[in-house]
Order: sequence, then C-alpha cells, then structure tokens
Amino acid sequence: MSLELLRMGGPVLWVILGAGLVAFFVFVERAIHLHRARIRADDFLKGIFNILRRQNADEALTICDDTPGPVACVVRTAILRRRERKESLQASIEESRLAEISRMERRLVVIATVAQIAPLLGLLGTVLGMVEAVLAMYQQAPLIHSADVLGGAVRALVTTAAGLTVAIPCYAAFNLLVVKIDRIVVDMDRAALEIAAFLAEGAGAAQREQQA
Repeated sequence: MSLELLRMGGPVLWVILGAGLVAFFVFVERAIHLHRARIRADDFLKGIFNILRRQNADEALTICDDTPGPVACVVRTAILRRRERKESLQASIEESRLAEISRMERRLVVIATVAQIAPLLGLLGTVLGMVEAVLAMYQQAPLIHSADVLGGAVRALVTTAAGLTVAIPCYAAFNLLVVKIDRIVVDMDRAALEIAAFLAEGAGAAQREQQA
C-alpha cells in the first residue's frame, strides 16, 4: 500500500492497520508459546512412569518442572495429589487441565476481535468516504470538481480493502492457533488418563501388599 493511499485512507485506515499490527504480534507470541508447549507426550510419560516405579516421586516432579507445556503441568499435579482419593485426584487433574487450557487461549480473543471488527471498520470508512463524496457534489453543484468527488470514493475503497486485508489473515491465524491448542489438549487429556490409571494401579498394588 503506497504512502499516497495511506494518506487518502484517513483515520479509519490507521485504526485498521493498528489493530492488524496488534493482532500480528499476539499471533507471533501465541504461536511461539504453543510451539514450546508441544512435547512428545508418549516419551515423557514413559520416562515419568519408569521413575515412579522406582518410588522416586521427587525426581519425577523435578522433570515435570523442567519440562514446558500443559502435559507436564497436569502430570505434576497428579503426582503431587497421588495420595488422595480417586475422586479428589481426578478433580485436581481436571482443575489443572482447565487452568492450562485457559492459559493457552490467553489473548486469542484479541485476534478474534480484530478479525470481526476490521471489516466493520472498513465499512465505516466506506460510508464516511461516500458521505464525503456526496457532500462534495452537493456543495459544488452544478460545477462539480471530479478530484473532490473521487477523493471520497478512493477513501471508501481503500478502507474497505484494508478491512478485508486485515480480517482474512486474522481469521486464518485464529483457526491455526485453535488447531494447535486442540492438539495439545488431546495430548494433555491422554496424559491425564494414563497418569491417573498408573497411580491408581500403584495404589492398588501397595494396598494389596499391606493386606498380605
């Protein structure tokens, strides 16, 4: 977009571009965060299970602390609550799961909001540009200067194009982040089920040894 078009776009155009810039920075930050949060859950759980079989919960907790992402946080919660009843353990895991989902979805609303309001801002700029063109025709009739009329029309077209140009990538970025979050949630849910089953099995084995 040339500097001349930016000048002719008016204040609404700058608002659209500013909102798009904010959405871009949020997308980059969220994409980096989610990339770091994705781990190989199967390998991580195998390592944790091997450590817990040696009755070394402290080492398992240390590994969870050193491992980024929601999977490690949920597993850490389960290990910390391993001596609680099954219902209490599951409630703690679910609470940790919801907290991690909320953390992953943080600031996504910014991208979604920009995707929704950018076309509306473009429409607002279009209406203002057409109003400007009509006023120019009204004030200069019957001798109308085409430059004054075309200025409002160009502003209308530029803001409409800018609104769509910002909104379309924002929709794509939002959906991409949602897909990444869904994949992590699947890993997190599977890890929660496996660690809960493992701890329940270990608790059952310990109880049978005590009864024997």
